[in-house]
Amino acid sequence: MAALVVDALLPLSLLEGVRAVDRAIDDPDTELVAELRNKRLGLSDTVLAQIHRYGDAARRGERAAPDEVLALARLIARRPDADVVFREAGRFLAATAYQTLGRAARRDARRLPRLLARPLAVRAARRLARRYLGGRVERAGTSLVLEVSRPLTVEAAPESTGCTFYGAGFAELLRLLVGDLAPLEHERCAGRGEGRCRWRVEWAR
Repeated sequence: MAALVVDALLPLSLLEGVRAVDRAIDDPDTELVAELRNKRLGLSDTVLAQIHRYGDAARRGERAAPDEVLALARLIARRPDADVVFREAGRFLAATAYQTLGRAARRDARRLPRLLARPLAVRAARRLARRYLGGRVERAGTSLVLEVSRPLTVEAAPESTGCTFYGAGFAELLRLLVGDLAPLEHERCAGRGEGRCRWRVEWAR
């Protein structure tokens, strides 16, 4: 089996998801900040340092070690709000990946007539999903399908909790590319012992 390639944006997104969920402080000058920083992983100096490290690596287009990503995902999976963290992380990844597209590509996918825009959006979704999610996007009749053969967060989290990361990432990516679509259908799940994960969304309405 070929070695798994993981873009540094993936672990960065997981850490940003943790930080987003743990940053539940309205007033940054509140007396509770110091105490919360000690108790909440996402507000810790350790996480901040790792965010800087992976952020620099992602900007340089570097890869991350799969074992590091698994360890981080396992840490998140132990949280009672793991599904919320994975969802925030998936959205962050999609938003950041979307910004790697050229301005003209982003504009054309949203503003050109549907007949021209949808093929552009599919090509962009394929490229971004392959690089950042390790998945394959294909047309299937009137649907668009994302298939991930080795979803790392699913390996780390019980049942289908880790699937939230990939599902949220795919949904947000499509929303950014073309606007709102029908809800995703998680039709196959590695967390349920079905080999790989697959999401389907109605594409031609």
